[in-house]
Amino acid sequence: MSAEAKLQYTRDYQRRIPFVEHLGLVTEALGEGSARLTMALPRHFTNSLGTAHGGVIMSLLDVALCTAARTLHPESVGVVTVDMSTSFIGGGSGDTLIAEARVLKDGRSMTFVEGEAKNADGSLVAKAIGTVRVRHKDAKGG
Repeated sequence: MSAEAKLQYTRDYQRRIPFVEHLGLVTEALGEGSARLTMALPRHFTNSLGTAHGGVIMSLLDVALCTAARTLHPESVGVVTVDMSTSFIGGGSGDTLIAEARVLKDGRSMTFVEGEAKNADGSLVAKAIGTVRVRHKDAKGG
């Protein structure tokens, strides 16, 4: 499958996830074990300080980490987060947030991933590290 076909497959897959669709996340680039996503930052995704709400940042990072892991398991049903630790470093501001994620160690059923969320100017907003479980099709087709 070509790089463009993989990217389109990922975008189509994510459109079937209502929460991802609601957040307006867009997968911009995929590699072998890496992903880059962006999202607009409308006012209703901000907190009382006018910066990106922590839950929005964590959601962006969660999807980025899972997307990076899934690039190594295209035959899987999907991946789910087992755990994720996030450190908030700066405020998310501007019109767009960017998340870049990469696989640290891949296994058949568990993958260790890390990523960063940044503002459009490149300033660091948050870092995350996590473990995701790969959901394989079982012998019955499920």
